[in-house]
Amino acid sequence: MTWNLKRFDELSTIELYSILKERTDVFVVEQECPYPEIDGKDLKSYHLYKEENGEVVAYSRLLPPGVSYEEASIGRILVKRSHRGKGIATELLRRSLAFIHDEMGESTVKIQAQEYLRDFYGSFGFQAVTETYLDDGIPHIDMVLEKSSVDPVK
Repeated sequence: MTWNLKRFDELSTIELYSILKERTDVFVVEQECPYPEIDGKDLKSYHLYKEENGEVVAYSRLLPPGVSYEEASIGRILVKRSHRGKGIATELLRRSLAFIHDEMGESTVKIQAQEYLRDFYGSFGFQAVTETYLDDGIPHIDMVLEKSSVDPVK
């Protein structure tokens, strides 16, 4: 399995197709949430994904400041159902945060998290900044991470 990190214009059509297929499978089909998956933000984002046998098994979209929020952001975080429970989500988030902090030089990261994942993101130092609210019928919460609150041994 290999990790890849690319800007939108570096993705091949096959890579883009695979990413969009997995995002649609998880966020639209699996979560039964019809919404506009193609939202225009991909063009300005970095795409971190793990491939296994030509399939995307994990993915996150890394958004520079000003694309979703004033802060840098991570979105569309997913692990393919067949690969869950293997620690891939933890590795994906660690790699995502390392890129934002080290390569983009951003100290603050804001996410819109599904509420049931509050503790998972909290384990990385994210703090809730809103009450729980519904987005497309799914409970969400906004969370922020300040680099100074990141545990250096993680």
